[in-house]
Amino acid sequence: MPATNVASEVTGSIWKLRVAPGDQVDSGQELLVMESMKMEIPLFSPVGGTVSEVRVSEGDSVGEGEVLLVIER
Repeated sequence: MPATNVASEVTGSIWKLRVAPGDQVDSGQELLVMESMKMEIPLFSPVGGTVSEVRVSEGDSVGEGEVLLVIER
């Protein structure tokens, strides 16, 4: 099964996780919400599949390009 890494597009913190390992997601579905420079930034799934890994928790600080979760197709 091919895997898709979903990475942060900005430096910030994880404000709200919307998925957990094992969840089925559709392309375009909101996966989490980040906070950066006092703005809430939603992150959407680029593909449909099953969330196999969530590498962050709410409140974690992350850098641009850091892999946040993995989706198996």
